[in-house]
Amino acid sequence: MTGMLTSPPAPTVVAVERGNRWEYPALAVLLVGTAIAYLCNLSANGWANDFYAAAVQAGSQSWKAFFFGSSDAANSITVDKPPASLWVMGLSVRLFGLNSWAMLVPQVLLGVGTVAALWATVRRSFGPAAGLLAGTVLAVTPVAVLMFRFNNPDALLVLLLTGAAWAMTRAVADGRWRWLLLTGGLLGFGFLAKQLQVLLVVPALALMYLVAGPPKLGQRIAQLFAAGAAMVAAAGWWLVTVEWWPAGQRPWIGGSHDNSIIELTLGYNGLGRLNGNQRGSVGPGGELPPGGNGVWGSTGITRMFDPAQGGQIAWLIPAALVAVVAGLVLRGRAPRTDPRRAALILWGGWLLVTGLVFSYMAGIFHQYYTVALAPAVAALVGIGATQLWSARDRLWARCTCALALGLTTATAWILLSRSASYLPWLRWAILVVGVLITIASAFPLARKHTVLAALLAAFVGLAGPVAYSINTLATAHSGAIPTAGPNTGGMRGMGLDGGDGRVNTAPGPDPLGASAETDSTNPIRPDRPARGGALPGDPATPGGTSPRDGLGPGQGDQRRGGAGGLLGGSRPSDRLVTMLEQDGAAYTWVAATVGSNSAAGYQLATELPVLPIGGFNGSDPSPTLEQFQQYVAEGRIHYFIAGGRGAPGGDTASTSSAITAWVTEHYTSKEVDGVTLYDLTQPVA
Repeated sequence: MTGMLTSPPAPTVVAVERGNRWEYPALAVLLVGTAIAYLCNLSANGWANDFYAAAVQAGSQSWKAFFFGSSDAANSITVDKPPASLWVMGLSVRLFGLNSWAMLVPQVLLGVGTVAALWATVRRSFGPAAGLLAGTVLAVTPVAVLMFRFNNPDALLVLLLTGAAWAMTRAVADGRWRWLLLTGGLLGFGFLAKQLQVLLVVPALALMYLVAGPPKLGQRIAQLFAAGAAMVAAAGWWLVTVEWWPAGQRPWIGGSHDNSIIELTLGYNGLGRLNGNQRGSVGPGGELPPGGNGVWGSTGITRMFDPAQGGQIAWLIPAALVAVVAGLVLRGRAPRTDPRRAALILWGGWLLVTGLVFSYMAGIFHQYYTVALAPAVAALVGIGATQLWSARDRLWARCTCALALGLTTATAWILLSRSASYLPWLRWAILVVGVLITIASAFPLARKHTVLAALLAAFVGLAGPVAYSINTLATAHSGAIPTAGPNTGGMRGMGLDGGDGRVNTAPGPDPLGASAETDSTNPIRPDRPARGGALPGDPATPGGTSPRDGLGPGQGDQRRGGAGGLLGGSRPSDRLVTMLEQDGAAYTWVAATVGSNSAAGYQLATELPVLPIGGFNGSDPSPTLEQFQQYVAEGRIHYFIAGGRGAPGGDTASTSSAITAWVTEHYTSKEVDGVTLYDLTQPVA
C-alpha cells in the first residue's frame, strides 16, 4: 500500500557542467566570430535573389504587399511562398531604406541566432563542450554560410526548426504544456516561411516526446495533439485570411493555377515536390527511378554525396550517423525519460527523415535545401565527439571513434577531389593526418597526447568545410539557385551556373535567359548595388577588368541579354531607368514584362511597381489577356518590356505568349540600350 501511494520518480535530469569559466567567453567568441564572418563581403551579394528582393521592396512600400508577400507594390501577384521571411527583411528595409545590407543583415542575425539556439539545445542535455562544438560545426557548414547571407526563406525556416527542437527539449525535461505549445507555434510560423517542409522534423519531435516525455502515455499523447493544434493555429490564421479574402481584392497567389493558397500548399509546394508532378514547374518533373537522372539530378540513397550536394553538407554526415548508433548504445540501459537518448532520437530522426526525403524527392530540388540538415548534423557531431571522448577507455568506443574519423577522412578526400584546383594540398594534408589519427584513436593515448589528438581530429573534420566556407564568403552569389564552395562540376541549377552560384560565362546561348550585369556604376543612385559591370566573382583579366568590360550600357552579356530571365533578374542601364522613372508615379505599373525575375531588376532599379506577367515561371495565368488589355485601356501600364522569359513549355505559357503577341501587333517597338520597349500609351495608328 505504501508503494502504491509513493509519488512517481522525478524526471531524469542530466547534470551538465556548470560554472566553467571558459564556456561563456568561448560562446561569445563563437557568436561574435560567426557574425563578423557572415558580414564580411556581404554587400557583394547585391540583391542576392532578385525574386525575393523585389517582394521585400514591394512590402516596404505597401502594407498590403507586405502581408501577402506580393512581388510588386501594386499587388498583382505574390511570390510562390508564404511571406514570413519577407516580413523580417521588409521591416528592416522600412527602417533603414532599400539597400543590400538592410535586406541581408537580418539573415545574418538569423544565422547567429540559429547557432545560439543549437548551442543551448545541445548543451542542455550534453554539456557546454558538446553545445559549443555543435554550434561551431553549424557555423562553418558551407551551405549554412551561404544561406545565412542570402534572402531566401531557408534562413528563417532553419532558425524556427532549431527553436522548436529547443522547446521540445525543455518539454522532455519537465513535461509542461507550455513547451509543447511553443514547439507547435514555432513550427506553425515555420510553415509561413516554407510551407510543408516544416513537417519533415515533426516525426522526430513527436517520437522524442512520445518516448521520453515525463507524464503518463495518455497525457503525452494529449500534449502532442495540443502541440499539433498550436502548429495549425500559428500557420492557419494567415492561410484562412488569404483564402477567405475576396480574390478580386488581393493579389493572385503565385505558383498556383486556381488562385488558391491551398492549391499552392498541397500541389506546387507539397506533393509535387515529392512526385515531380508540378504544373508550371521550371523543368520536366515526374518520378525518377533510383539513380535515374532528371533536370533536378539523380535520386537515390547517395544523393546527398553527389557532386552537386556533397560540398554543401556531406562532410560530416557519416560521422553523424555513427554518432547516432554509438550514442544509443551508450544510453542502452537508461530510464525511459533519459534526455540524452531523447536528444539522439530527435537529431537522428531529423537527419534520417529529412535526408531520405531529399534523396528521393523527384520534384524541384536545389542544393541549398540541404541547409535544413545542418543543425542535425552539427548536433550529432557535437554529441558524438564528446560522448565517445568521455568513453575512450573502452575499446569499442575507441574503435567507433576510429570508424567515424576514417569515414570523415574518406568523405573529405572525395569531396575535395571534385574541386582539385582549389587548395590542392588540403586533401593530401587531410588524408595524411586522417590516416594517422584514425589509427592512433584505436589505441589508448597518454593524457599528454589527448589534446593533440583532439586538435588533429578537429582538423580532419572541419578543414574541408572551413575551406569551402571561406570560398563562399569571398565569392559573390546571386540568382535563384546559389551554391556554396568552389566549382565541383556537378549539376547546378539546370546547368545555368558552374557550381559556385555565379552566372555561367561559358560560350553559347542560355536557353532560359539567365541575366548578366552590365555597366559597373550607377550615377543616378550610387547607394544602390551596381546595375552591371563584372559579375561579382567573375574571373578578371590581367588588367583587372572583367570579360564583360567594353560592352555598352545596358547591353550586358550578349549571350544573355539585359532583360533577365527565368533564374536571373534584369539589369537595366541608367538610360533605361531614367526613361522608366519619367512620370512613373502616374502609372499603377511603370512597366510589364514576362516573368517575376525579369520584372524584379527593373523594379529594384526604379523602386516603382513592375507587372510580372505569369509570376516566377511566366506560366501562371495572371493577368489574363483580357485583364492586361483592360489595364492598358485604363492607362495603368506605361511600357511593355520584351525579352523577359519564363519556364520553357509551361502548360499555361499561352497566356504570356498571347499578351506578348497582342502588344507586338498593336504597338511599335524601340530599342533602348539593347532592350526592346513598347510604349503602351502610343498604339499603332
